[in-house]
Amino acid sequence: NNVTKKWIFLKASSAVLIPLMVWFVLGLVSVFDKNYVDIVDFFSKQPSRFVFSLFFFVHLSFQILSEIRHLIMDLGYGFELKTTKITGLIVIFGSIILTVTFYLIGKNFI
Repeated sequence: NNVTKKWIFLKASSAVLIPLMVWFVLGLVSVFDKNYVDIVDFFSKQPSRFVFSLFFFVHLSFQILSEIRHLIMDLGYGFELKTTKITGLIVIFGSIILTVTFYLIGKNFI
């Protein structure tokens, strides 16, 4: 069954990518020959703070919406070609909208 293969691949890739993500974060911190205060100072100055926050929230919102989409697909819905294209666009544009919303909330505009 194609759905089962996709589900198994999704779970297996998550099992591989999560340790790689932890390794990357730990490696990112240890690569710099600086102490903790210098690294915090780097991420708290513009433009690094904005770029890091932008990428973080785009990734976070895209991942959340993609997982919701996959949960619905795990239930057996949304496999028609037109539906997959529409839900894919919803995930892409929804992540942009959520990122802007997070930014506005962070700036106390909302």
